Amino acid sequence: MKLEKILLDEKKSDVSLTAYILDDSQEMLNGKPRPAVLICPGGAYMYCSDREAEPVALRFAAMGYHAFVLRYSTYKEGEPGFVDLEKPMPPKPDRIYPTQIREIAMAMKYIADKSEDWRVERGKIILCGFSAGAHNCALYATNWHRPIIQDYLACAEDVLRPAAVILGYTLSDFVFMRDKSSESEFAKIFFDASCMALLGTTEADQAALESVSPAGLVSEKTPPMFLWATAEDNLVPVQHSIRMANALAEHRVPFELHIFENGGHGLALASQATAYAKTQVSAPAAQWIQMAESWLMTRFSLELKDHEDIPGGAH
Repeated sequence: MKLEKILLDEKKSDVSLTAYILDDSQEMLNGKPRPAVLICPGGAYMYCSDREAEPVALRFAAMGYHAFVLRYSTYKEGEPGFVDLEKPMPPKPDRIYPTQIREIAMAMKYIADKSEDWRVERGKIILCGFSAGAHNCALYATNWHRPIIQDYLACAEDVLRPAAVILGYTLSDFVFMRDKSSESEFAKIFFDASCMALLGTTEADQAALESVSPAGLVSEKTPPMFLWATAEDNLVPVQHSIRMANALAEHRVPFELHIFENGGHGLALASQATAYAKTQVSAPAAQWIQMAESWLMTRFSLELKDHEDIPGGAH
């Protein structure tokens, strides 16, 4: 495996693309390109979680996909910065929306430009995100063809369009989130902090909230999606995934939705590989990655030979 880290923005030391490129071999694809998965970790737009980065990339690599981890702009550069709502300090203008979806576009273009060297199959790049990273992926997936991306980074459709999207415990509707924030002090704090980190204000109006609510932006150009969440999630309620699924159904966009009964927010792989506490290990929820693999196989199976004749000798 080739490991490479690229700074996507020379002015931001924390915005990077890490590539996990599988070695070519005559015993496997023998020079043919592979699909790839571009991963956006979560972290409430305040940081990018390590738990949803490299371990997930390695899991997709084990399936036969090249993998990439995008660490996009968050509230503060460097170490995780958390919003103090008693003394709110808005993020810099280049760290609020739509910066993050444009960084996905930059990553998509970079991968496409290197596709020949890395043997990445153009037009077969899958986005995978968790929590805020899933929100970022969902926003990109519903905006990739709109001026907010196209006017910023004019590219061919096969460069910017994701082939599919995998969303783990996604946040899909800021309007719904605002309406639910009156139910508890914690919900209000989380909503205000999320708005500050993403939009630079706790006083976002209806139009601003709608503009960052991908469940309301789905169209016929939205790529197929795989969604999973847990019913026990008390940080990003499962209704976000359900609302996204409803929007996909209304626009006849292919999707698959899995809701597991137990498990809190931020499970990542829901296994020991991504856990720091026993509560982050869940055998039922850990099935999501195998389910996603099966779902991807129906769309992006590798171009294998019809027989076992291997250059250099049979095994």
